[in-house]
Amino acid sequence: MWNTINNFLSAVDNFVWGVPLMVLIMAGGIMLTVRLGLLQMRKLPLALKWMVKNEEGGDGEITSFGALCTALSATIGTGNIVGVATAVGAGGPGALFWMVLAAFFGMATKYSEGLLAVKYRVIGKDGHSLGGPFYYIEQGMGAKWKWLAKIFAFFGVCVGLFGIGTFSQVNGISSAVNNFFDPKNQHTVKVLPFLGEYSWSVVIASLVLAFCVAAVLIGGVKRIASVSQIIVPFMAVIYIVFVLVLVVCNITAVPAAFATIVKAAFSPKAITGGAVGSFLVAMQKGVARGIFSNEAGLGSAPIAAAAAQTKEPVRQGLVSMTGTFIDTIVICTLTGLSIVLTGAWQVDGLEGVQVTTYAFQNGLPLPKELSAFVLMLCLVFFAFTTILGWDYYSERCLEYLSGGRMKYVKVYRWIYILAVFIGPYMTVSAVWTIADIFNGLMALPNMIALFALSGVVVKETRHFFERHRNGEIED
Repeated sequence: MWNTINNFLSAVDNFVWGVPLMVLIMAGGIMLTVRLGLLQMRKLPLALKWMVKNEEGGDGEITSFGALCTALSATIGTGNIVGVATAVGAGGPGALFWMVLAAFFGMATKYSEGLLAVKYRVIGKDGHSLGGPFYYIEQGMGAKWKWLAKIFAFFGVCVGLFGIGTFSQVNGISSAVNNFFDPKNQHTVKVLPFLGEYSWSVVIASLVLAFCVAAVLIGGVKRIASVSQIIVPFMAVIYIVFVLVLVVCNITAVPAAFATIVKAAFSPKAITGGAVGSFLVAMQKGVARGIFSNEAGLGSAPIAAAAAQTKEPVRQGLVSMTGTFIDTIVICTLTGLSIVLTGAWQVDGLEGVQVTTYAFQNGLPLPKELSAFVLMLCLVFFAFTTILGWDYYSERCLEYLSGGRMKYVKVYRWIYILAVFIGPYMTVSAVWTIADIFNGLMALPNMIALFALSGVVVKETRHFFERHRNGEIED
């Protein structure tokens, strides 16, 4: 039965993530990059400065940095560790090249999303903010496009509940915990007759995780933001430091690794000997995993951006843009490089987090147990914050769909927690395939809106930087 389900999901995934959608996302990023004059390169230093400098005044529920950390909490997750390994395993080292290229153009996309989110957001009398693609579709494109906004919101709920938010993150956490504490599954228990036997480490991890998620989610966006502002920067720095140590320890092999990545991007079979797919597969896996990781074009991050305390849409757009830079161009590149440097992607029988674990154990000058523990810790905390961030996204989508009926949102919150609990019992291939499908379906209405409103983005950008040059806006 599982084979039939996996085959069906794979067929749907290949259709959704076919050439047309990849072209649409890449074309959108390229178009915005050109129209904005390579803004992601020219204004990156300013964006990084504003990333940690909160704006004084302005409407919103959380600080600009808090909004970025909430967005990063949803993007820095299993995609950075497990997703990169999955992409390189399926598409070869060349998938990393396409992942980074998609992220470069995705920075212009993420900037535009953040700008539009703040420009068209709705602020209630109690200071409650609601914004994102559903509002910039409805208000920017006009009320006649409200049906498209509702489609986006519906898929947003599905991505949170069945895709990025729960199953893929929890599966990554339970796999990491299991590989460290009980890799040979010597201590098992039968969960349910139709689920089979699972290691006690998986069962305990799912229970603890569900409890911790529930404890944070009950506090709403402010508690999510406060937790994210502590965990995300701390764990990101730790992960980056350890991977940099790995790279430095294998520095002589770095030039050859980069050459392999670039060559494999255009001629995978020349590197893999035909063991891994074609040029199109490398591109597809790289772009798909890149979108999964940084969510540029997906339309999720602007939901968090809309909650930022700011009065300048362009400024928040720049801050939002740094999320893609940190997530993919820095963290995913380092992960992929470590996998290529150590040859982990060529080891038979490894899947998902096992690939990155092999890279850490064989690339770091540390005991293998310690290397595996560090990676497990990073993955657990990254995935935990992603679960929190995506609950916020999907709750806001449901709030829009239900016309602000918060009783539905509260019921959904408990269903979300239940999905976190059952996540470890989903198969790896099914989990990632389901996530990919909903990612693609969610991106479609958002990309349509970005094409339609690109003129608004360009106009707002020009006006803002004119005022900035005239000294009306401080650095």
